[in-house]
Amino acid sequence: MKNQIQVQLSELEETNSSKNTIKKQLEIIERIQDDNYVQLKELAEIFHYRITKPEYMSNCVDGLIYEKLLNSQNSEIRQFTSKLCPKGIVPLKSDKQMDYQDLQILLVQDDLIAADKLTQQKLVKLAGVDEKSRNWLYFTDIKKIPVEDLQTMDQLWNAHSKGKFGFFIQRQIWLAVEKNWELFWYKIGWEINRVPCRYPDEFHWNSTGPKGHLPLCNQLRGVQVLSALFSHKAWDNY
Repeated sequence: MKNQIQVQLSELEETNSSKNTIKKQLEIIERIQDDNYVQLKELAEIFHYRITKPEYMSNCVDGLIYEKLLNSQNSEIRQFTSKLCPKGIVPLKSDKQMDYQDLQILLVQDDLIAADKLTQQKLVKLAGVDEKSRNWLYFTDIKKIPVEDLQTMDQLWNAHSKGKFGFFIQRQIWLAVEKNWELFWYKIGWEINRVPCRYPDEFHWNSTGPKGHLPLCNQLRGVQVLSALFSHKAWDNY
């Protein structure tokens, strides 16, 4: 007889079921113990089924499954996952041949402060900025960043944060508060009592942070850069 988690795991295969909200799926995955081989094996089989579907698109549910399997205590499960997804679940597309494997690894390892710094470095490089002269962006640099690359980084952040982080999530919050920056800072946790958070100690470097909290990316340089980022053509038909 199947236990409760095994029953719930089987529901993950029915991705179109109205009962299978993203929140519920994430909760099921999080309850699986890293040393429970039976449940991990069943999760691995479901993972294979989900990501080998025709026209598969990466998402935060499979991002969490991938992390759970890759970080498990069982070598067989880890090897299976590595072989199935040698470069992760997000297609690492780049218009400028940028390598995103390093960013993917940091996000899977939950090293978010390093991932945030690396994201900033990649944005600067993609914009064609001479890194010897400055390591930050002006709002005029944003339009130089290719659509494909911005979408790849966003998908990586989203897939490996339970759907909480990424540029597009931040943009949605910004639009929801009618582009009110003060309210936006409050919503994503970049201010405490109207005082900007001090970097890095007052920011949340894990998935417990508020929705949209990361990546930071020029958060200390005013609103023009973020406004340009949220208005980028990458989000037109995203």
